[in-house]
Amino acid sequence: MKIFDWKKREAWDRLEIPDDYVLSVNTIFPIPGSRKRPTRVGRGHSAGQGGSCGKGMRGQKSRKGGSVRPGFEGGQTPLYRRLPKIVGSPQKGHTKTVFELVKLDDLNKLPEGTEVDASELVEMGLITKPNKGRTLFKVIGGTEDLTVKGLKIRAHAFTASAKQAIEELGGSATLLSRTKPIPLEESLAEKAVIKADNLVKLKARRMLKAKSALVL
Repeated sequence: MKIFDWKKREAWDRLEIPDDYVLSVNTIFPIPGSRKRPTRVGRGHSAGQGGSCGKGMRGQKSRKGGSVRPGFEGGQTPLYRRLPKIVGSPQKGHTKTVFELVKLDDLNKLPEGTEVDASELVEMGLITKPNKGRTLFKVIGGTEDLTVKGLKIRAHAFTASAKQAIEELGGSATLLSRTKPIPLEESLAEKAVIKADNLVKLKARRMLKAKSALVL
């Protein structure tokens, strides 16, 4: 006789685990009803999916190999062609910078004169761990006014109201580079030095190329 799931569940409710039970590979077993046998299609109507195997009677997607390519919308202009693109090659869609938000309410829990960035706030447990893929933090206003004085906050972006609230209480709001864990001013200075060095090398290569052309 076939044992149905409801009988298994009733047996599970009456099951008593012995005191000497040891959980191991050969003693573990799934809870009744958690594992279901796959449906065997095309094996007759009594099996559940006999005639059309769950694909319907007719149509392109009921045929063998009759799927449509991703993005196809039946002939109408698809979404990837309806949306505007940025000029250039290769074509790129519009992107939006998504920040992990830090409210001024969270900064009220810090002692006066603290110097922190958003990653340190995560370690302290004052803000939640950022979502997957988000590495930029932005300080915004909250429901409460900032009351802690002398805070030195480092973040990738600040709203105008949040920056004003921090500076009015004797603190500072330092912008961080979005690619390196250093202040934005230092990052721009490094880029300027690299750009100047590359320009000097380019001029030297051009002069060498001009001299070699005169020799020839």
